[in-house]
Amino acid sequence: MTFWKKEGTQKILSSLISILFGLFVGAIVVFIVGLCNERISLKGAWEGIRLIFIGILSTGRNASGSLTWGFNSANIGNMLFRATPLIMTGLSVALAFKTGLFNIGAPGQYLMGTLGTLFIALSIPSGSMPGWLIWILAFLGGVLGGMLWGAIPGLVKAFLNINEVLACIMTNWIAANLVTWAFDESNLKNMVEGTKSGYIYKTTYGLVDGTYVDGAGIATTKLGLNKIFPGSQINAGILIAILLAIAVYILISKTTLGYELKACGANRHAARYAGIHDKRNIVLSMALAGGLAAAGASLYFLSGNTEFFWSTYQSLPSTGFNGIPVALLALNNPIGVIFAAIFMAMLDIVGLQLTNLTAYNEYITDVIIAVIVYLSAFSLAIRMLIAGKAKKKALSKSDGPAPAAPAEPAPAVDLAPAADAAANTEKGGDEV
Repeated sequence: MTFWKKEGTQKILSSLISILFGLFVGAIVVFIVGLCNERISLKGAWEGIRLIFIGILSTGRNASGSLTWGFNSANIGNMLFRATPLIMTGLSVALAFKTGLFNIGAPGQYLMGTLGTLFIALSIPSGSMPGWLIWILAFLGGVLGGMLWGAIPGLVKAFLNINEVLACIMTNWIAANLVTWAFDESNLKNMVEGTKSGYIYKTTYGLVDGTYVDGAGIATTKLGLNKIFPGSQINAGILIAILLAIAVYILISKTTLGYELKACGANRHAARYAGIHDKRNIVLSMALAGGLAAAGASLYFLSGNTEFFWSTYQSLPSTGFNGIPVALLALNNPIGVIFAAIFMAMLDIVGLQLTNLTAYNEYITDVIIAVIVYLSAFSLAIRMLIAGKAKKKALSKSDGPAPAAPAEPAPAVDLAPAADAAANTEKGGDEV
């Protein structure tokens, strides 16, 4: 029973309960919509329910129109590709949570990472240096942009005591308009294809003699993952995201800096009394969170198969906000963020399967995510419920507590010699 009493076990169970309940609610919604929609029969409702739970393994429909199942390399590869930026934004939110801050500014930091990455990757002429070096410069430039943007809410929080949520909301929209203006004034817009004049070139477009040429640019290496998952967008970015998640876990759990960050999050005034620089650590925490969110943008757009729509002032990137449910579902554990992000990416693929293979639309998966997020917010109550049931079960299995043996009377202690010694010590100290 000690296994069920462990805090880690109860945290994992609370997350699993949130996931299962969310999927169950999604199945009910699919069933009700199927009954109310004339185009969806009871059979169609049952297909939708199966897609909700195991849609990642759907291989389409056969000649007779029935759903087929099996290992779908394209779906799984695309799931891991979509999970890459979610891991990074989830880490961004989780790291800030660990230090007592709510980083709702991940969308703006993601945009600044996009700006820095694409400008560097597309502005360096092809052939002027090796492609791998351009990749590294573009990645580091994007991360640096996110760190600088994340440091702004940290500065106003540390020195002006302004709530970081308000500061993050303002920096989000400033970033959206700044990025829109920067790309609007640039020559990076894809004017080759008439229908894509509002998109920025992919990083596979390289600058050759002042002209952007497809295939002359850079893209994240695939390291053979495209052979394991043929037909998908997967690349080595997922491996980089996993390594960064492990690095964040080590930073938070195994280093002095991580201890100081958590101490400031628990009580900045007590941390300052203990000699920890609370203001520095608050700024550093938000800067690191901003860098992680920007790294997600860098890995996504450096893949070489994605284009950025530059008119961002009307909406913020959902990937930044989706880091919040990922962090909540993972209970702010950097390793748990990996699995939570993969699960969220799986729901995205399931939504596409519902749209492509049935009369449903992908928005049903938003309902599932919403339920999971709400339950994750109540994860403490779920853990208390699990702990209470485990304790009750343990008591029911026992025959009851054994009768306590009568306590032996404590021996009498003469305090007079100790009092005399204390008095003499105090007297001697006064004389000195």
